[in-house]
Amino acid sequence: MQSSLKIALTRLGETFLKVAMAALWQPSSRFHRVHGTNVRIDPSGTQATRVESFANGLCFSQEPLQPGQLFLVEIEEKELGWCGHLRVGLTAQDPCTLEVVPEYSLPDLVNTGESWVFAITRNHNRVTPEGEEPQSPVQGKGFLSDPYLRVEKFKIPKDKLVGRSQPNRYSHILDDLYKTNLLPPTARRSRIGVLYTPQSDGTGDMHIIINGEDMGPSAKSIPAHRPLYAVVDVFASTKSVRVVQVEYGFPSLQTLCRLIIQKHIVHRMAIDWLDLPPLLKNLCKYE
Repeated sequence: MQSSLKIALTRLGETFLKVAMAALWQPSSRFHRVHGTNVRIDPSGTQATRVESFANGLCFSQEPLQPGQLFLVEIEEKELGWCGHLRVGLTAQDPCTLEVVPEYSLPDLVNTGESWVFAITRNHNRVTPEGEEPQSPVQGKGFLSDPYLRVEKFKIPKDKLVGRSQPNRYSHILDDLYKTNLLPPTARRSRIGVLYTPQSDGTGDMHIIINGEDMGPSAKSIPAHRPLYAVVDVFASTKSVRVVQVEYGFPSLQTLCRLIIQKHIVHRMAIDWLDLPPLLKNLCKYE
């Protein structure tokens, strides 16, 4: 165990160089300057907060998405008293051409044509293709057993894709839920994204990604020859979201560190008992 942890510590030191080099080529995601009247975008362009009411929270990606490029957000703040949750999707409409940003993504934006939006719910987000049997959640399978999310021909390291609840004094009781990624999709810190995959007939399929899991093709036959912007509707009980920059290519060295250390522990709280630097402990607990 000690030798494995030494390897992990060495890799942690290399992580900072890898991240710096990756930042030179990886596409960054931002929100568009065009958005709903009740939304405020922070100066970095990565946080969208609905400041009043429950509607007019429509946001778009700053640039059209490339095939397989994931636009990912994390739910940062919830607001009690409203019915409904975050909505995400794609639109072939350039936000700059909108005379008025619609009040709702569903049905207003969709009804204008060339937009496809999916309402996130606490349950039942997975789309089962016609002719296939519904998949049940994989029990007892750790998140890092496969470090990639695979959506058709695209592979994305899972490291940044999964939302995590903060560990607490009861984490050892809930650790099985933690390992199987059962953080509710609508919960704070849940991470939700959208991408599209090109098909042989020139169209595209829209996929919703929730905490590192592909929910299947929630919309098909999208005109992939057109620029497609991500749609994020900060609706109702979802008050604030933050863009998460996705890493592509190989899994990060951070992920490899977690893989090594998590193989030798029983649950998250056991990390506190290891003779490791606090920074590395926090990394392994997703803090």
